[in-house]
Amino acid sequence: MIRYMRLAAIVLAVAVLVVAVIVWQMQRRYVAPGPLTAQTTAVIPKGARLEDAARRLEQAGVIRDKWVMAVGARLQGARIKAGEYLFQPDVSAQDVVAQLVEGHTVVHKLTIPEGLTVRRMLDLIRDADYLAGDITRHPAEGMMMPDTLFLSRDDLRDDVVARLEHSMEQSLDAMWAKRAADLPVTTKSEALILASIVERETAIAAERPHVAAVFENRLKLRMRLQSDPTVIYGLSDGMGLLPRPLTHDDLAQRHPWNTYAIDGLPPTPIAAPGKASIEAVLHPGPSQDLYFVANGGGGHSFARSLAEHNANVARLRHMESAGQDQP
Repeated sequence: MIRYMRLAAIVLAVAVLVVAVIVWQMQRRYVAPGPLTAQTTAVIPKGARLEDAARRLEQAGVIRDKWVMAVGARLQGARIKAGEYLFQPDVSAQDVVAQLVEGHTVVHKLTIPEGLTVRRMLDLIRDADYLAGDITRHPAEGMMMPDTLFLSRDDLRDDVVARLEHSMEQSLDAMWAKRAADLPVTTKSEALILASIVERETAIAAERPHVAAVFENRLKLRMRLQSDPTVIYGLSDGMGLLPRPLTHDDLAQRHPWNTYAIDGLPPTPIAAPGKASIEAVLHPGPSQDLYFVANGGGGHSFARSLAEHNANVARLRHMESAGQDQP
């Protein structure tokens, strides 16, 4: 009997030793540098179990052994989060689990610049291949706030659109409440329309209040706005771009956005203005000017009288012809 007890004790001791060696080996492999030699991204889908995640990461070459990671994570009581992750070279299985637990996912930057039409803004969102779902929302022209967004993989496209719509509504409400007195625009809708024209007329921040003042002075005097970007919008099927310069025939075409042919504002915005252009319309600069034309240097020359404006136009034409004459 004693003999058998001694044998059993030896077997148990050996078993304990073997288990201890196995645990030590797994622990060593769990914290050891992994096989990655370069940055790698991997996606853990929603609903994936720990074992599924470990298998994906082994296949992606992030870890050496899925079982080492799975067992180590189980012993830690780890609860992983789905998402797209960026893993650094030599990352250990332990550090991989820490990333999955903390949910430090890849952040994608999506810039929606000022001055785009709704069609072009939706195209940018649609082309972001890390987003999920179709776009089913149909925002009104101009009713999406340009912005730089930081997004995660599988964020919904409709949610991005809704976010930009909500941002425009909130911003317009807040700025409208603080507008200057005696403006020729009497509704938020009119302010947005005029702001979209200002946005498309100049990309120079310092000029926006001046450009806004010109258009508002013209509205007060019941002069037509005569803005080229409005004509382009009407001719471009909502894209706001033409592959050629405007012609005299273009300016003569009658459509609702041709401000050479219609009185007052067009029926809709022609693009999405940024906050600066909306602010310029609601707080225009102190100017009596009624005209402006490109100055050949990226900005504009402003004028109060038609004679002065014609002189500015002639100066621009002379600069353009001088430039064409150069070899």
